[in-house]
Amino acid sequence: MQEGSRRAIFAAFFANLGIAIAKIVAFALTGAASMLAEAIHSLADTGNQGLLFLGGSRSKRPADELHQFGHGRERYFWAFVVALVLFSLGAVFAVYEGVNKLIHPHALEDPAVAFAVLGLAMLLEAFSLRTAIREANRERRGRGWWRFIRTAKSPELPVVLLEDLGALLGLSFALVGITLSVLTDEPAFDAMGSIAIGLLLGVIAVVLAIEMKSLLIGEAASPDEQDAIRAAITADPDVLHVIHLRTQHLGPEELLVAAKVDLGSRSSHDLALAIDALEVRVRAAVPTARVIYIEPDEYRPEEPDPDPE
Repeated sequence: MQEGSRRAIFAAFFANLGIAIAKIVAFALTGAASMLAEAIHSLADTGNQGLLFLGGSRSKRPADELHQFGHGRERYFWAFVVALVLFSLGAVFAVYEGVNKLIHPHALEDPAVAFAVLGLAMLLEAFSLRTAIREANRERRGRGWWRFIRTAKSPELPVVLLEDLGALLGLSFALVGITLSVLTDEPAFDAMGSIAIGLLLGVIAVVLAIEMKSLLIGEAASPDEQDAIRAAITADPDVLHVIHLRTQHLGPEELLVAAKVDLGSRSSHDLALAIDALEVRVRAAVPTARVIYIEPDEYRPEEPDPDPE
């Protein structure tokens, strides 16, 4: 796990832990449904940061007989679990609590406490989001935010970014719901705030699950990285043609590269030397290319090139 991702997770973990404790106290004093929904949301987020740390730790285990390419995808698996936790503990509970309070209304007892906690929570969440944005800016390389979330191979920063953004929006929903409940003396607004928080968390959980599913199945290197690998191979004077090239991420910072190339007719010893030289070139161009398999073959122009565009 890169240091920037680690800093963002640390900031989110301690912010969410402090916020969760404050919200639980506020719910106990006010009985606000949206405060309970937000407390469960923050507890779920705190646990999620722990799951991201767990994935980062387990992904460092060395390859073994059962997992011969290592455990790099552990980070994708635990990020997928984060999406499930966010949905089950966050979204479903918040909607349930909101519906329950609509059926059984309960007037707020001390809204000033709720407002104070919401203000503190917004400050802490803004700090966490600011940290995540600063670390993500170092990796975005000109990509828009939505494109960064869709194309990032490291799962931690997109997860923290979406969690923090969802937390700030959820706090805004809670603030609006409690404010309307106080102004109108109608607890239904507080309940509707809880339902809105649940729906928001559900959307974020679905987006995360879709992205992590794609990474778990195995995504190819980015187009820029594929171009760099192809350029490194074709720059070698021994290469007559790249017949096809395949890549797949074994983890966020570990790439599998498989290429079939025409190296002309030569002895097995010369082929081995040429392949070794190509591996050095590829790793120099794309350092994350840790596992490389290059197969020598004869290029036949009459056959269609199997390499997808």
